Amino acid sequence: MLERLREYAKANNVPIIREESGRLLYNECETRKPKKILEIGTAIGYSGILMLNAVPDGFLTTIEKDENMFSLAMQNFKSAGVENRVRLIHQDADKVIDALVDSREKYDFIFLDGAKGQYIKYLPRLKTLLNKGGILFADDIYYHGLVKQEGVIPHKNRTMVNNLRQFILALEQDNELDTKFLEIEDGISISELK
Repeated sequence: MLERLREYAKANNVPIIREESGRLLYNECETRKPKKILEIGTAIGYSGILMLNAVPDGFLTTIEKDENMFSLAMQNFKSAGVENRVRLIHQDADKVIDALVDSREKYDFIFLDGAKGQYIKYLPRLKTLLNKGGILFADDIYYHGLVKQEGVIPHKNRTMVNNLRQFILALEQDNELDTKFLEIEDGISISELK
């Protein structure tokens, strides 16, 4: 099933987690066994299914604002037989995160793979959603290598790159988070709430 989804994503230019990063995500979930997982950016459901395969008794809340992706993800969760362990929300992540904070939701694991330019904006609220010892796993933090590139950044990418740089700096300077940065594929940060 996952291989079929990967082929679909490649053929239709759907951004899903890369293979090596996906293996790391799977291993982190399998090792830590989170009961409650929050995913920002469902796409076609690939990474959600991957995480639920790693944690057979886990429950996933996942957010997707694109209507086509939302419908595809719903079908894929059903095909994978995990729809009973998924709460799929069709809305803008910013609003959903606010609602989750207001209702004092807590998660053991957060997979951040939505709009890259919003990572820094989400960070303070995502921290409040984490249980102690919980993990924030952020994908694509180097954005095609541009975040680490010196010199002039193309105008169309400048705001996103600056926001990702702020996100990385915030993780480095946050005393409540123990963060490691990995040079795998397009960059990953894994932060544990102390």
